[in-house]
Amino acid sequence: MKAADIRSTFLNFFAQRGHQIVASSPVIPGDDPTLLFTNAGMNQFKDVFLGFDKRPYSRATTSQKCIRAGGKHNDLENVGYTARHHTFFEMLGNFSFGDYFKRDAITFAWELLTVHFGLPKEKLWATVYAEDDEAYGIWKDVIGVPPERIVRIGDNKGGRYLSDNFWMMGDTGPCGPCSEIFYDHGPDVAGGPPGSPDEDGDRYIEIWNNVFMQYNRDASGTLHPLPKPSVDTGMGLERIAAVLQHVHSNYEIDLFQNLLRAAQTAVQQAGGALPDMDQPSLKVIADHIRACSFIVADGVIPGNAGRGYVLRRIVRRAIRHGYKLGARQPFFHTLVDALAQEMGQAYPELVQQRQRIRDILGQEEERFFQTLDKGIELLDGALAQVQPGQALDGELAFRLHDTYGFPLDLTADVCRERGLTVDEAAFDAAMARQREQARAAGKFKMAQGLSFDGAPTTFHGYTALEREGCRVLGLFVDGAAVTEAQPGDDVVVVLDHTPFYAESGGQVGDSGELRSASVRVTVDDTLKIKSDVWGHHGQLVEGPLRVGDVLIARVDAAQRARTMRHHSATHLMHKALRDVLGDHVQQKGSLVSPERTRFDFVHNAPVTAQQIRQIETLVNAQIIANAATQVREMAIEDAQKSGAMMLFGEKYGDSVRVLDIGDSRELCGGTHVARTGDIGFFTIVAESGVAAGVRRVEAVTGDLALAQVQATQQHLDEAAQLMRSTPSELGERLRASQEQFRALEKELAQLKSRLALSQMDSLLAQARAVGAARVLVAQVDGVDAATLKSMAAQLRDRLAGADTGAAVLLASTDAGKVQLAAGVSSALQGQIKAGELASHTAGLLGGKGGGKPDLAMAAGNDVAALPQVLAGLPAWLGQRCG
Repeated sequence: MKAADIRSTFLNFFAQRGHQIVASSPVIPGDDPTLLFTNAGMNQFKDVFLGFDKRPYSRATTSQKCIRAGGKHNDLENVGYTARHHTFFEMLGNFSFGDYFKRDAITFAWELLTVHFGLPKEKLWATVYAEDDEAYGIWKDVIGVPPERIVRIGDNKGGRYLSDNFWMMGDTGPCGPCSEIFYDHGPDVAGGPPGSPDEDGDRYIEIWNNVFMQYNRDASGTLHPLPKPSVDTGMGLERIAAVLQHVHSNYEIDLFQNLLRAAQTAVQQAGGALPDMDQPSLKVIADHIRACSFIVADGVIPGNAGRGYVLRRIVRRAIRHGYKLGARQPFFHTLVDALAQEMGQAYPELVQQRQRIRDILGQEEERFFQTLDKGIELLDGALAQVQPGQALDGELAFRLHDTYGFPLDLTADVCRERGLTVDEAAFDAAMARQREQARAAGKFKMAQGLSFDGAPTTFHGYTALEREGCRVLGLFVDGAAVTEAQPGDDVVVVLDHTPFYAESGGQVGDSGELRSASVRVTVDDTLKIKSDVWGHHGQLVEGPLRVGDVLIARVDAAQRARTMRHHSATHLMHKALRDVLGDHVQQKGSLVSPERTRFDFVHNAPVTAQQIRQIETLVNAQIIANAATQVREMAIEDAQKSGAMMLFGEKYGDSVRVLDIGDSRELCGGTHVARTGDIGFFTIVAESGVAAGVRRVEAVTGDLALAQVQATQQHLDEAAQLMRSTPSELGERLRASQEQFRALEKELAQLKSRLALSQMDSLLAQARAVGAARVLVAQVDGVDAATLKSMAAQLRDRLAGADTGAAVLLASTDAGKVQLAAGVSSALQGQIKAGELASHTAGLLGGKGGGKPDLAMAAGNDVAALPQVLAGLPAWLGQRCG
């Protein structure tokens, strides 16, 4: 049974028994910031089990994409060296949400394994939680498994339930006993049954786990029966495939065999010898291409933090293992095609995004191969000095990480292969030191070093731009807390109430003024000193100003309005980007100011002019609709259920602010227009790349957008006037002019060439004999590089005889540069080569160049020195050729 057949048989079996087939959720949990990656089939049903969500079905079955390569569940270092560890795997599962329970779950599992998969009953063992008499009785009396093949595992000591065969979502919450199913590979394989001292052997392999959620555990550890007990099961596709295909290693199943063969070919084509299929390094590559491709398909790109860094670690670990097998150029990304062919039917995203995945992985490979040789050389040299039982210097491991891009676990992987370890404490210390330096360098503006322990600031800026009765709670001059400031001082003012928005979420802080009858502070910016304390940065123009003074706080209304238009348009643009470019688009940073909005996002190719027009059209359609903006405060769970977009890495409290503007719904704490029509008009002014796989668009709105369009129209009108055309005909007129210009250029080049060639006879007359060779050194002006090269070749051939060698050096000057062409006949190349002649001459002129032994080009910068250099060349050639 092939892996694809096993997957479909499993899903169809449960579908026929009333289960809804639910598509795999992404490997990136979109609504669960507690998880780095989806690591189990139940993740997408977590809220259902917790009672926060209700589905239209009470039974479900899935084949879930899972990643275990970071955080608590990290199998990375074992991959390739064991038979069953993977960074990516598929978890087959069936779920009951308050529907059936233990009896049906166990009966379903037994029927599928023994009837549909045809496993011999006598080879199957079951485990139950030690105190779960109900499950034990079902296995013994209903299924008929002999008692000697039913093993009780786990114990309850003083109210503390052990993890063995008792599953818990966390310290509190839903939990319950487990019942696992094991397959016996037979006595010719080492190992004992579950629960025995030899259980870690390979003879008895766990293939299925049934979790019976029947309790809710409170903070004291007490178990309370759930009103609707549920079932959560999981069976690794790779494991059951190994059993059904009668092999002992997951890497021997059909799915991996095809990927291993593709990896063999890729490594060989990249310069390595054809590796054996059982090579651990080849298994690493075949495993890692699955994890990396699915992670990229779900919107992550290699980076230096979070999921992006985990992806980078996996990619670079695979590349290092390919390098170990002899690959000396990028190869890993080429395996995407083989993976798409193998798994694309079950997971269409691999086919739909094949080129994007290849491009992103290829860019990461190119980057790492630039430093890999030097890093491996440095590491090998250091390891040669490490004695057995010692650890590699952690400072060196950090240098490899910081300078050569070696993740720590990659360095540890190399060390482990040689029976050595890494001083991780020293590495962590070096990393912490760098982070502290980065934090110190990253502190900005006048907020650096400010310390305030007073009451928080109450923000009123969503509904008001001016507020009276704002009391000064804190005052800082040159970073030091003071009780009084004088006119001319640069100050930071902390108020108890304010309408000023403090820089946050990409939106810049407000400007404006603080004043009373005797005080005026011009506020240039507003920043947070703490999460709930606003600092108003500016200059005291009239004063003095004292702590305790009461002021009127007035925001610059025009600047705020522009900022709000840009921020609101950013949300509409984000939605339009996803609609036009795809759901992989994820925000990677933004800056919203009165001047423009700047938005960084995941995308691995430039946004085309046509796509930009589509995005502008979608955003302006939302503006024309003039829909009212809606802002709601709600619990984070409710926001997740509402479908609001959340950004991974952002810290959200229990209560969040959900913004509905146009067709966009996101969590946002910024300030916004009341209706989309208030934005006025939207246009994109720039698009660029800022990092591998990250693009940036900049846009303007309102009066700034109008000014942008008017300026563009003015330039267009001026260009049309110069071309004696109308704007609508300008493109055609410019194309015609370009064609005419190219024709004239070609004609001019031909004339120059004919003129230069007409000098051939006079140039030949300048040749002189140097020993048995004929040498020509001359300056020929008014010719291009191609003509100069052609002349050097022709003169070389005409000067060379059957027994006579020839060397030619021609020079031409243009726009402050010297172009050189050198030609040397074959009879003379044992003494001087054209590349040497060109390089030597260029070096005397402050330039460089070279080429083949018979013909070479070079260039120099010192036009003034050319006559002297040419005059000295015959003597230099005489020394080489005489």
